[in-house]
Amino acid sequence: MSLRLFIVDDEAPARARLRDVLSDIAVQCPHQVVGEAADAQSALDGLGALAVEQFPDIVLLDVQMPGMSGIELAALMGKQWVVVPVIIFISAFDDFALKAFEVRALDYLLKPVRAARLAEALLRVGRLHGHQQETITAVARELHATRRHFPVHELGRLLLVPVAEVIYLRAETKYVTLRTGTREYLIEESLLSIEQELASVFVRVHRNALVARAAITGVERCLDTWQVILSGTAHRLPISRRQWSIIKGLVR
Repeated sequence: MSLRLFIVDDEAPARARLRDVLSDIAVQCPHQVVGEAADAQSALDGLGALAVEQFPDIVLLDVQMPGMSGIELAALMGKQWVVVPVIIFISAFDDFALKAFEVRALDYLLKPVRAARLAEALLRVGRLHGHQQETITAVARELHATRRHFPVHELGRLLLVPVAEVIYLRAETKYVTLRTGTREYLIEESLLSIEQELASVFVRVHRNALVARAAITGVERCLDTWQVILSGTAHRLPISRRQWSIIKGLVR
């Protein structure tokens, strides 16, 4: 069973040494390094950009880093994330061990990390890995199969935006903007795939926009085009000539 690892350490030589130690125990502890970061913010960005199936089982985390410390980063993930990876701290100092376990770290290793000690920690995680994988798989199934939510990766968090709260989706250059009654989110899905999957929930009003059928309250004319009126937002979206008869039929 292969574990997915994410390394966070502000010193490049330390990250390189950790990779070397990991390669020494690869047979004993099969693994894949899915990403690295040199500080907490880069870690949040990197983790947030990973697909659900690439999300790490373990974050190997340094304690003292510029800006946000490893302890603060672990606490933030514990409070805000849907799925939290196992945290193993790796530090040159033993002063922070108590605080590390206060944020529910599984282990605290001292630099320079010995291969046997790292293998011991990873094998402990291996015993938890089955449950962790079931959790991640369940989230993926929730997101992509039953589709009651849209997954949004934002600042290192995996947010679940309920489909029922979405007023419209609009295609931009590289992303799709998802609008709820309170704010906008960016997602990396195509309008076409969403339309095909959720045709009973959303209807196309224009080549670059889908709106929630339940949110349509009327239409209004603006110059030479018609716009759809939506509950929950003051935004008006143009209706293409091709879709006009469909939208008109929904507001009769």
